[in-house]
Amino acid sequence: MGDSPPDRLSVEPASPYYDQAALARGVGIRFRGVERRDVEEYCVSENWIRAPAGKTRDRKGNPLLIKMTGTVEPYYLTPLSARPVADES
Repeated sequence: MGDSPPDRLSVEPASPYYDQAALARGVGIRFRGVERRDVEEYCVSENWIRAPAGKTRDRKGNPLLIKMTGTVEPYYLTPLSARPVADES
């Protein structure tokens, strides 16, 4: 894992684009120049995000997601920490 988040990421564990390590670090999204905190999935190369459409739910009880297109800029909320050094005592 480098200093930039993956090209595509989802918070749904059943998705093939789910990445626990990236989500544990925290990923922020700037969409069309505005900070978004409700993004469920994004793709930088295809310029889209999926976010809940208000309080509506699908028939399984999950939030109803809408796909919006525009410039997507992901970033990590916490910096990459230095690896711990083993104590040689």
